[in-house]
Amino acid sequence: TPTATPAPTLGPRPSSLATLEILAPAQGASVIAASTHVQLKLTGGTIVTETTVAIRPDEGHVHLYVDNQLVTMNYGLEQDVVLAVGSHAIKAEFVAADHAPFSPGVWTAEIVVTAH
Repeated sequence: TPTATPAPTLGPRPSSLATLEILAPAQGASVIAASTHVQLKLTGGTIVTETTVAIRPDEGHVHLYVDNQLVTMNYGLEQDVVLAVGSHAIKAEFVAADHAPFSPGVWTAEIVVTAH
């Protein structure tokens, strides 16, 4: 009978001293659904474009979430996203260059906006 092969593990995750915050839109903002501009500020870390398993605690990518769903994996700190009309929770995470999280994760505070 076939046996399941265990998935490879990433090993222990490094921590990062970086911080990430949402500069725009502001908490509670009314935004344009067709083109909502998201701007982040990263302190203590650098965005890199290559994906690698040779990870460093101060290099990585940004993952942007809307309503707890990953919507983009970005190599910058600004992006326009399309939202459905209504209320949405937005947050972002600075992840290692292998796209896996640091331990503990480096998250922005979650904000809620209303798209019209």
